[in-house]
Formats: sequence, structure tokens, C-alpha cells
Amino acid sequence: MAETATLAPAPPTTLGDLDTPCLVLDVARLEANVSRLRARLDRLGVTLRPHLKTAKSVEAGRRVMVTPSGPATVSTLQEAEQFAAAGVRDITYAVGIAPDKLPRVLALRARGVDIAVVLDTVAQAEALVVASRQAGAPVPAYIEIDCDGHRSGVLPGDADRLVAIGRTLANGAELRGVLTHAGESYAARGMDALRICAEGERRAAVDAATVLRNAGLACPVVSVGSTPTAFAAEDLTGVTEVRAGVFVFFDLVMTGIGVCTVSDIALSVLATVIGHQYDKGWILVDAGWMAMSQDRGTAKQAVNQGYGVVCDLAGQPYADLIMVGANQEHGIVALRPGADGALPALAIGDRVRILPNHACATGAQHGAYHVVRGASPTLEATWPRFGGW
Repeated sequence: MAETATLAPAPPTTLGDLDTPCLVLDVARLEANVSRLRARLDRLGVTLRPHLKTAKSVEAGRRVMVTPSGPATVSTLQEAEQFAAAGVRDITYAVGIAPDKLPRVLALRARGVDIAVVLDTVAQAEALVVASRQAGAPVPAYIEIDCDGHRSGVLPGDADRLVAIGRTLANGAELRGVLTHAGESYAARGMDALRICAEGERRAAVDAATVLRNAGLACPVVSVGSTPTAFAAEDLTGVTEVRAGVFVFFDLVMTGIGVCTVSDIALSVLATVIGHQYDKGWILVDAGWMAMSQDRGTAKQAVNQGYGVVCDLAGQPYADLIMVGANQEHGIVALRPGADGALPALAIGDRVRILPNHACATGAQHGAYHVVRGASPTLEATWPRFGGW
């Protein structure tokens, strides 16, 4: 007896066909965001080396990089390997290098990828020299500079430490330059404060490069970068490149800082209404913190957006409607505290899109971008994204 053939389900063609929760990307907003920053940096005379840690997608990365081969910044060696496999050849691995990861760096370089590492100690520099000798060629490194006490790096005025690291690298590795990140810019509010952060970032990197050059050490690259300072800097004299990442999608934290508006946010989570608690003023959706992440980055800003801003299927926000609470797979949608409006008439099965607090964290919960353009519900593509280290 012949077996009955099982027909595969038709692929989704609109947002209404997708299983929820899932990640939606408005490619028109992405393109506008990228064009905005490129134009700004062109006017300032510096190169964009985009940070691809936010996108974690070859298709998205190709729309951000200046050329298909780079330059690019990554935060994991998994990212470096994935983008290298897709043809990217100019990569900065912008997290302090651990010696046990150097074999993966050497493997990438053996494949023709010009990957540079970041360090801020003599011990790391010594390990890189050993690895360079094993490879038979110098491995390039940036010395990380602490421009604002946010995290790691060498203080720009610590000449002894800077020169010691630089001279250690000269024993067999390569000093490519200095690199810094104005992480404290995320706590700034308003363009005046951001301009101060941007100038502090620039000055720290340029001053550190001057120390190295005065000691007779080459320092060809001066690299700065954060999305807030990239949009606030008015003078980048002495800087050769800018790294930024979340500008590709933007998010509610960036909106609260003041570098974008809600209408610039390209990323959202598609969710379905699964219940109501009318006496509490709640609408329940099937996107909890597993879909949105637990990032509450706007909680300390002037406007607390809960777990995200709730929009209609076309991506337009409902007035004062946010996700106020989340369990693992349940999201609680309500009017923000103090709002006088009424809940929208959303029935069981209706769909909404929720804008995230932190695009990197929300994106990390999902395996693909479902790509639309503007208010259209038609799917243009599905772009795989990856995780891991």
C-alpha cells in the first residue's frame, strides 16, 4: 500500500503567518540608521568600523559594513569565525584577550583574516609575543585605554604602563594602535553631556597614542567608539576610526539617552494576545522575559519603559502602552503608571510588536530576524542570527 505523502506547510509570507514570539526587523529603519551614521562620520573624516555584536547576522552585517570584507568589530570569537566564513577579512576582536583563545585567533589569521586583539597588560602582551613566534608572523594588538573609569584599560596618563606594553609587543607581535570605549556615555542625558563624553573619549585615545609615539613606538590606529558618542562628537581630530554597534537597530535605552527617537527603532518582538485581566487593566501576551530579555535599562532613565513599548502590527506605538511585567513566557501589557487613556481593544489572537529596551539582549533570545519594510506586513526575508562564544 502506497504511503500518503505529507505536504510541508507553506512558508510564512506575512507577519500574520509567523509563530510567536519572534523577532521582527524593519530593514527600512536599519538602512536609514546606517546611512545617518555613515554620513556623519564622513563629514568628520573618520572610518566606520561597525560593531557586529548587536546584529550577530551575516545578512545584517553586510548592510552595515563599508565593504563586504570589512572593517568590522566583534565581541566574541564565534562572531569572528562566522563573519570570516562569510568573507570578512578585517576584524577587531574588541574584548581583552585570554591566552587560551589565541589558538583560535591564529587559526583565523592562517586563513587570511587580519584579526587584531585587544589587551591592557604586559602579561597579555607576552602571551601574544609567544603566539606570534609560534605562528611565524606578528599578531596585531590594540592597547585598550580607560577613558572614563567604566571598565578596563590603561589610563592615558600612565606612560610607564603604556610604554611597557608597547615595548613588549615590539618583541615579536605588532602594536597596531590604541582603542577605547566611552561606556559611561550610556549614563549621560542630553547632547551637551554626550558631547563632553565624546571629547573625553577622543582626548584619552589621542593622548595615549601621543605617549606611545613619543617613546618611539608606532601607533597607526586611534580607535574610539560607542553609539552615544558617535552621534555626539563634534571633533575627531587625531582619531582614525569609530566603532559603534547598537545604532544599527537602536532601542529604548538609546531613545532615553537622546540619540534617536522611538520611530528609529528597527527591532521588535512579535507577540500574540493570549488573555485579559480586565479588573487589573492587563492584556496578556505570549512574549515574556525569554523573548524580551530581562534587561530593564530604562528603569533609571526619565521615562521607564518597563520591558518594552507596545505597538500595532504596523509598528506604530499605542499611546502609553508598555509591557509592565514579565514571567518566563507571559508578558503583562498595561498602560504606564499615571496614564489617563484606555486600553486598546485587543482581542485574543491579535498581534502586537514590542520595542526592546536593549537590542543586543533581546536579539540574543532569538535565532532569526523576520524582515519587513516599513509598515508593510509582508516578509521580505528571514535572516539567521547566531549566538555562542
